[in-house]
Amino acid sequence: MEKKSIKSENIFSSEEEKTLNWQEIQKQFEKIFGSEIYSSWLKNVSLLKEFNDHIVLGVPTRFFRDWIVSRYLDKMLEQLKTFKLSINRIEFKVIDESKISLDSFKTNQESKITEIKDSILNYNRLNPNLNFNSFIRGSTNEIALSSSKKICEQTSRYNPLYIYGGVGLGKTHLLNAIGLELQEKNNVMFISAERFMYHFIKSIKKNDMVNFKDFFRKSSVFIIDDIQFIGGKESLQEEFFHTFNSLIEKNSQIIISSDKAPMKLDRVQERIKSRLTGGLVVDIEKPDQELKIKILKQRLQDIQNQFKENYNLSSEVISFIAGEATNNIRELIGILNRIIAFSRMNRKTLNINDCKMILKDVVNQVKTVSVDKIQNTVANFFNIPMNEMLSQRRSRPLARPRQIAMYLSKQLTTRSLPEIGRRFANRDHTTVIHAVKTIKKISEQDAEMKKNIDLIKNLILEQ
Repeated sequence: MEKKSIKSENIFSSEEEKTLNWQEIQKQFEKIFGSEIYSSWLKNVSLLKEFNDHIVLGVPTRFFRDWIVSRYLDKMLEQLKTFKLSINRIEFKVIDESKISLDSFKTNQESKITEIKDSILNYNRLNPNLNFNSFIRGSTNEIALSSSKKICEQTSRYNPLYIYGGVGLGKTHLLNAIGLELQEKNNVMFISAERFMYHFIKSIKKNDMVNFKDFFRKSSVFIIDDIQFIGGKESLQEEFFHTFNSLIEKNSQIIISSDKAPMKLDRVQERIKSRLTGGLVVDIEKPDQELKIKILKQRLQDIQNQFKENYNLSSEVISFIAGEATNNIRELIGILNRIIAFSRMNRKTLNINDCKMILKDVVNQVKTVSVDKIQNTVANFFNIPMNEMLSQRRSRPLARPRQIAMYLSKQLTTRSLPEIGRRFANRDHTTVIHAVKTIKKISEQDAEMKKNIDLIKNLILEQ
């Protein structure tokens, strides 16, 4: 998979180009993300600069930038590559609010953006595209899908419903679909654990915990995504524990997702783990060959309908992609988009050899590289204990290997910045951004550093 890095400012000296039609791209974003997400987060993003391999987008605040990077960046990049294949990263620049036009300012004031930033009252976003009809059933997700649908038929029968599995397997899709089904007759709250923490901290600072508790505990359906994020955050766990108990007592339905089974959650209180296992726990496994082919065919049909074009990918090519590319659905779709973009630009019907050439930097890498493997390899290379490398100590002998491990995690895995940060003892995603920028800059100036990084990378990929 192509390497992507996220920057807050441009440090590359490449020639600026002007080939993209930003209005058309914005229309595509609205189709892909839905009108609510588009209006709230993407409508006022502007194209500042365009280069051959990256673009610079303007956003109104750092909050906007961080939110877009953590939630929408990968899908935005996917769509941009359908307009210009050579783009492999997006940079963001925070625009001084005084430079924003009066009309744009008024729009922001009247929209839900301001309400989301200033209040928790309008943070309840469900994506209409992520429904049960668009979720593709297979043997590896059938139990999770059936359980999710059962919840919608008779709430509180399985309480809580806890869905766990790896990244990009469809957990958030199922949670969103449940919310869509139940929202007409219920007070549905759908939020990530990260956003729950954000509002929790904000309420503490504003001395407004009474309203915070009332707001979340009045839900008749409470859906929380990525519960593993609360690990190591004691005060947040305390609040979640009492919110959970309050909701159960009033027979509210709770649906939770995580990347791990309840009892394997890191640094989470035992009493919380116990309650999470009190209902129905189901997992989503990696898709098998049959499911991957079904997903690829459906996605191909959707793209053809969207662009009114026929890409003529043979069943052999689709089977090749499914068998060789990835076990992660997000990566699978990203690779399909890459192949389609190549087919569009070259007006060519692709065969398996073409696909091998296009995917030469992807095939077999995404199957094997994990953050854990990177951390272990880096720690062994520098002969330091893993717990020391992940500690909060900032001495150079520990900080530099830690930064290298973060840099390689961004290069060699599909983990988002917040996910990488969490794997490094719950560090903030801005720490990861700083590490990536630092190591990239040093390796460009220090031949010995570059040599060591290349050596570590080879060790990782050879395992």
